[in-house]
Order: sequence, then structure tokens, then C-alpha cells
Amino acid sequence: MMSKYLFDTYAIFEILQGNPSYSRFVNKDETEIVINNFIFAELCYGLFRAKEPNAHEFISKYSKFISSVKPEWTEEAMKFRLKWKDRNVSITDCVSYVMAKKLGIKFLTGDKEFENLDNVEFVKK
Repeated sequence: MMSKYLFDTYAIFEILQGNPSYSRFVNKDETEIVINNFIFAELCYGLFRAKEPNAHEFISKYSKFISSVKPEWTEEAMKFRLKWKDRNVSITDCVSYVMAKKLGIKFLTGDKEFENLDNVEFVKK
């Protein structure tokens, strides 16, 4: 049975770095990947900043997984972020978490702020 996850940028970079904790999410026959434009932008920036020689290959691969964020999801995400203003949570993470909930899929992350939230597949480094 195929599982569907919304990958956050953290998870993608852990996968690209070969972190064995994330190996179960790499098999394309078992895992369907969803990202949004926020995550895609962070991915591109991170690859360029790191001067990754295979940046174009990774960008091409992950661009195929982009799904659109509905305006009402962004609105809900910003209310969520405001409630969490004392924590170090990015706009991208808030939008992605709400998007995963709305899509009925798990939010795959290693971000400690999301460790005990519902609808999160938390994987430590």
C-alpha cells in the first residue's frame, strides 16, 4: 500500500544527505511525495547555497511533486503561526503542516517543534 506524505524541506535534505532514518520514505513504489511552492523555494535556495553539483537534477525531480496551497489554508496557517509566535516556526512549516492536515496526509519532518503534534510523522536526525 502506498503512503502519501507532505515532505518538509528538512526531510528532503535529510534524504538527499542519505540519512538512514529517512530511508523508508525513499522508495517511490511505497511513498507518494507532496510538496508546495514554499518548500520548493527553500529546497532550491538550500541547494544553491550549498553549491550542490546535482542541484538541477534534484530540482527537476522534486518540482514534479508540487501541489498548490489554497488561500484559506494559508489564512489558517498564519493563525496557527500567530498562536505559536513564541516558537521558532517558519511560515513554510506552518503552511505545510496545515496543508497536510487538509489533504489528510502526514507531515514528514524532523523539526522538533512538530514532534508531538497530530498528523505528523516525526523522524529524528
